[in-house]
Amino acid sequence: MTDGITTFIFPVTDLARAKTLYSELLSVAPVMDEPYYVGFNVAGPVGYWHVDYIRQRVTDLLAAGAAARDEVKDVGGGKLIATVTDPDGNVIDLIRLA
Repeated sequence: MTDGITTFIFPVTDLARAKTLYSELLSVAPVMDEPYYVGFNVAGPVGYWHVDYIRQRVTDLLAAGAAARDEVKDVGGGKLIATVTDPDGNVIDLIRLA
């Protein structure tokens, strides 16, 4: 089961600088501001499918014809992300929240 796409994650090399830039771009303050993650709630498109069991979902998607792109990894605070592509090369990003 999924909750739909509800999260975009942009990996950055300088989190403080990115926080300043995205705060300016979005005209809002972060709703989560941790040393490993800064989050904003904004309206608009989203990109990560929220799943309960990310490793199993990746296994199931690979069995259904997806190709591995980025293995399951912890991005901080217990959040896990992974990426596969469908047979046409479309990116499917998954996230499991802590």
